[in-house]
Amino acid sequence: MSDDFPAGDPGLLASEGPGDNARAISVSELSSALKRTVESAFDHVRVRGEISGFKRVASGHCYFTLKDESACVDAVIWRGQAGALRFQPEDGVEVIATGRLTTYPARSRYQIVVDRLELAGQGALMALLDQRRRKLAAEGLFDEARKRPLPFAPARIGVVTSPTGAVIRDILHRLEDRFPTHVQLWPVPVQGDGAAEKVAAAVAGFNALSMPPDLIIVARGGGSIEDLWAFNEEIVVRAVAGSAIPVISAVGHETDTTLCDFAADRRAPTPTAAAELAVPVRAELMAQVQSLGARAERCARRTHERLGERLEALLRHWPAEADLLAPQRQRLDELGDRLPRGLRARLDRARGELGHAAGALRPGLLIHAQARAAERLAALWRIAEAAHPERPLARGYALVRDRDGRVLTSAAAARAARRLDLKFHDGDVEAGVGGEAPAPRRSPLPGRPDQPKLL
Repeated sequence: MSDDFPAGDPGLLASEGPGDNARAISVSELSSALKRTVESAFDHVRVRGEISGFKRVASGHCYFTLKDESACVDAVIWRGQAGALRFQPEDGVEVIATGRLTTYPARSRYQIVVDRLELAGQGALMALLDQRRRKLAAEGLFDEARKRPLPFAPARIGVVTSPTGAVIRDILHRLEDRFPTHVQLWPVPVQGDGAAEKVAAAVAGFNALSMPPDLIIVARGGGSIEDLWAFNEEIVVRAVAGSAIPVISAVGHETDTTLCDFAADRRAPTPTAAAELAVPVRAELMAQVQSLGARAERCARRTHERLGERLEALLRHWPAEADLLAPQRQRLDELGDRLPRGLRARLDRARGELGHAAGALRPGLLIHAQARAAERLAALWRIAEAAHPERPLARGYALVRDRDGRVLTSAAAARAARRLDLKFHDGDVEAGVGGEAPAPRRSPLPGRPDQPKLL
């Protein structure tokens, strides 16, 4: 020990003297010592408290806090134990956690590693149920507006229940008595670990079939609230509410109610009652059909009788056949008497008209008309000959045309053409204007014979 510092006073540098039993240890050593002490002293504890801040991370582990009025402790459930939980933990639920106390050295915190998590009595279970019911109701899963009517006489019924219990036998017997129907059973456990997941998978499986049933019955016998808890799980409620096929929930006895009942389209107090809701009574239907058939026959018979009576009443007021046809027969006789006289009168008039027309058709009239027509034709022919365009050529006139055959009627047109074609009564002559010799003829004009050239 240095003389500069009295014994027991802190110095600038830490030092350890001989026999000193207060050896400085590392933080890790201290944390490890605390961990061993806590785990050995509290290797098995049961803690009652309210869940707060519950969350399940991607790894599958669950983290939350257990609290009461004055304290709180962190808790963790590893993935293996979390998969075996009988219920879904939620904030505000009072539970009893069984496990061991340990520390988390990285944060200087202690926590409970939970091996088993249970609800803290019937009250806690009911509180969890009510909390979950209000949550799902707020989402509209229990609304009456979304519930659909059941089919009147389903051809196929799907049943989700245990294959070995009395429930399936009761349903089958009741269906056989009322209305034999094809039943498809999807066997599932109805309580215990994994029951909720398998019930939900069965409902979804029926919906996914290529030939799905017309109706689904989710059924289970009676039991305590713990026994029926699988049908209160959120996964089952959502599967039933989301089913495209109408669902009847028949879980427990009349006094038992689960959240599955609220989500289903119809609730049956018992599985037997579910079968009664699913199908009508065949005997009653047959009796009703027979009754309707008899009523239809009676109505048809009464209608036929009434129509017969009306026909007889009409026939009594209808005139006799002889009375109906008597005026027509009399009219026919009158017309038969008048017909020969009318024919003779018409024949006489025709003969008179023919005689009158024959007097006007004398041969002399026809000869006179023919002569007059011949005179008119001769006069028209003389006019046509006098108007012929080549008639003046015989009196010394000539028809002047250019080389293209166009008729020229003026001296200016002749000078412009320069080469002319003169047509006389006895032939054609080619000529030139201004002393020019006519050019050789390219080709004879159509329809005219070639004439010798005149110099």
